[in-house]
Amino acid sequence: MSDIGRFAVSGPGRALMRALGLPVPSRLRRFAAGEPLVPGPVLVGGDGRLGASLDKVLAAMGVELRDPAATGTAGNAVLIFDATGVTDTDKLGQLYEFFHPQMRDLHPSGRIVVLGTRPAECTSTAESVAQRALEGFVRSIGKELTRGATTNLVYASGDADLESVLRFLLSAKSAYVCGQVLQVGPAPGGVRTDWTKPLEEKVALVTGAAQGIGAAIAATLARDGAHVVCLDLPAAGQALSDVANDADGTAYQLDITAPDAPYRLAEFLEARHGGVDVVVHNAGITRDRTLARMNRPEWDQVLDVNLASQERINRELLDGNLIPAGGRIVAVASVTGIAGNRGQTNYATAKAGVIGLVTAMAGELASRGITINAVAPGFIETAMTARMPMFLREAGRRMNTLAQGGLPIDVAEAVAFFASPGSTGVTGNVLRVCGQSLIGA
Repeated sequence: MSDIGRFAVSGPGRALMRALGLPVPSRLRRFAAGEPLVPGPVLVGGDGRLGASLDKVLAAMGVELRDPAATGTAGNAVLIFDATGVTDTDKLGQLYEFFHPQMRDLHPSGRIVVLGTRPAECTSTAESVAQRALEGFVRSIGKELTRGATTNLVYASGDADLESVLRFLLSAKSAYVCGQVLQVGPAPGGVRTDWTKPLEEKVALVTGAAQGIGAAIAATLARDGAHVVCLDLPAAGQALSDVANDADGTAYQLDITAPDAPYRLAEFLEARHGGVDVVVHNAGITRDRTLARMNRPEWDQVLDVNLASQERINRELLDGNLIPAGGRIVAVASVTGIAGNRGQTNYATAKAGVIGLVTAMAGELASRGITINAVAPGFIETAMTARMPMFLREAGRRMNTLAQGGLPIDVAEAVAFFASPGSTGVTGNVLRVCGQSLIGA
């Protein structure tokens, strides 16, 4: 939380913020080792097709389930509604009946998850209409929640494997994810996950790892058991070594825009590790200027680092069969690639291309047992955003439902979710980590 954010949650700060008509940010619950996955009771509603699998997953997670018939009880930490039984507009009233009595008593940093059927997979027009309506419901109640609570929608295909996505969305790891839609499909049988060290014996590559979000991703994947190859420019050598040492990983200095960079990287990964299980494309630069004032090198550099290098590295690793079945590719996009931003035509073009890359490759990679997803951060507290003019910086922090900027760890937790072996049924998604930003909502 920023200095102003810390002042805002103090007694005098709250009074001043309210007097000015500004939202007061809440302290968000973030992951800490040893704390329970869910810090209170879970209430489940709905009578859709996911009931049996949902019960099984929640039992495996060890959460405290509340009897829906119980009365006179305190609030809940989590509300889950299986809306796959909402097959026409009339049945949307079930949402009101379940959530209306519960909204005021949701715990601080509480979680709401609605489960639905992807509209394209519905069996009738009426069902497709009702399922699409869930997105408006979830995004709107997200803007009504207070005290750091969040809400998200999961479209589950067929016999979707729900455990990984629910472990993420119900936990403190999703602190800055709100108003988002995830699509989850079935996972091949026999996939077993150690949820305390899901990446044990896996090798993960993180580009742009020397600082900020990249450093947080490297540390988080290492926390989850991976050996992390931390890649960045030779000019960042000392910082890169520090990150790699802290993660008990390997530092690898490389300019990913060099013509021979994909070959050299593939050669290194094969020689040292026999391949790579998780590839995280985090490296990125900005060269901000309105298009009328932008020169061609500023355009080319941003497109090359942020997009073209990802395409070239993916192709080299895939053509060399260096990403095995069960592999994961995670790309860092941006809300700017969704909504655009003045003075960032080059950056927005590149980040929108990253989203296109994920969408285009998901089907191809599924046949090889590899998933590909993107994380799209909003305003994240980094050294780069700290250099922004104060008023622009504070606007960025406050233009979201949670009324604050996110932290690098918030992006890293989303990457770790996609990287987990348990997320086999999760592919082709673009997950915004933005506190439900008003931009591009």
